[in-house]
Amino acid sequence: MGKVCWLLMLAAPFVFLPGCESEPEKPGGSQPATLQVETGRFALQKMIAPARLWAADAQPIRVTSSVGKDNAGHDGKSGYWQVAFAAPSRQKAESFSWSGLVGQDAPPRGVDHGPEGSFNSSNRSTQPFDLAFLKIDSDHAFEVAQQHGGKQLLEKDANQPVLYLLDWDATENQLRWHVIYGAAENNSKLTVVVNASTGEFIHKE
Repeated sequence: MGKVCWLLMLAAPFVFLPGCESEPEKPGGSQPATLQVETGRFALQKMIAPARLWAADAQPIRVTSSVGKDNAGHDGKSGYWQVAFAAPSRQKAESFSWSGLVGQDAPPRGVDHGPEGSFNSSNRSTQPFDLAFLKIDSDHAFEVAQQHGGKQLLEKDANQPVLYLLDWDATENQLRWHVIYGAAENNSKLTVVVNASTGEFIHKE
């Protein structure tokens, strides 16, 4: 099976794309794969070990989900998650991904990664975070967002896509979930920001 490498860009806005490894295919005769959707923390935990093999001091900078056909992002779950990891000791970064998608054009199932990129530790907008701060998963963040306008949007449109973004706010020293009701971060009907350590509502945009 051919493998395609896509470039990693570590600049705002981030672009995290799949890399060049895939899980081995299942033997012939097995049941067809089905769509698997998981929370952000589940996907992140799957990527931690491969990231630490890449760099022992690897820490996540930003976690993002994607949406697509049969993968609307409801209930805090997605079939595709991407994480940018930084290795401060090497001033390098690398993107990793987890996929539960199926289909001819779907990225490889399981954990994949892209090429190395540069990392500037002095850039406050791309600061890595300690995993100990992540106490609230994306499914809980979704529940909070539903209480602050999201429910009404889904009642109007059951197919409304929902994206998730997790990052560190260096100004407030907070790890935050952004629950984005839209197909793109910069084109949303509503974004609800939730504290990823306490589960408290912060604000909506």
